[in-house]
Amino acid sequence: MYTILHSIAGYLFMVLTVRVLSRRPGATMTPFEFVLVVLIGGVVILETVGNDHSIVNCAGAIITIAFMHRLLSVLKQRYPRFGALVDGTPIVVLRNGQWQTEEMEAMRIEDSDVMAAARAKGMRSLEEIKYAVLERNGAISVIKKS
Repeated sequence: MYTILHSIAGYLFMVLTVRVLSRRPGATMTPFEFVLVVLIGGVVILETVGNDHSIVNCAGAIITIAFMHRLLSVLKQRYPRFGALVDGTPIVVLRNGQWQTEEMEAMRIEDSDVMAAARAKGMRSLEEIKYAVLERNGAISVIKKS
């Protein structure tokens, strides 16, 4: 029971940690953020399995984490507000040629990130872009002007 409770707490803590780190352009983490998540995961797993390194204990932790992941995905699907809380919502970072600086600062992205996404779609200048949206998964969607 100890392992199951610690697995649940560890999973929820990791979801919260990743959510607090926020989305990154291109759905990538900085090296610092990646190291932080890996180190926290290591600490959580040490607390979860404790001194019992048996296969049964490890399997219990893995099954619990898999169950929590499945439960979270079902809850996000069934309750859209919960999904928005866990994954966030799309954020407009460029609207009709105007940078939305407040949102960009909050998400820690720069105009060069948006322009890189625009170049990937064949757009070379700001005048060609109607909207740029930071999606829930960290990708930047760029909508071309008509």
